[in-house]
Amino acid sequence: MNASNDCIFCKIINGELSCQKVYEDEHTFAFFTNRPEHPEHTLVIPKTHVKNIKDCPPEILNHVMATVQKIAKKHKCVKIVQNNEKPLQEVFHMHFHVIPWSNKQTWQSKSS
Repeated sequence: MNASNDCIFCKIINGELSCQKVYEDEHTFAFFTNRPEHPEHTLVIPKTHVKNIKDCPPEILNHVMATVQKIAKKHKCVKIVQNNEKPLQEVFHMHFHVIPWSNKQTWQSKSS
C-alpha cells in the first residue's frame, strides 16, 4: 500500500485510527462514516493512496467500484456520491459514499 503520512484514511487502513469496519479485501476498505446522512452510511476507499478519481488508475478504480457494488447490494435503495477537489472534497484520499436511502428522506448533502 502506498500511504500518505498525514492522510486520515491511510491511518484508518493502517489501524492507527479506529473505525467501524464494514468490509475489507486485498485492494479496498469500507467503514461507516462518522458523519452519516443515514444509518449505515459507508465510505469505500482504495488501500492505495489516490487523491481523487481523476488521479486514480483504472485497475484501482475497478476494485473500488466492485466493493461499492457489494455494499450497495445490501440495501434496497442507495445514493452513491464521489466528490473531487475543494470545496466538495475534504479528505484527499479517493472515496465513495454509499448511503442507504428511503422514500421518506429528502436530500441534504454533508458528503465530503
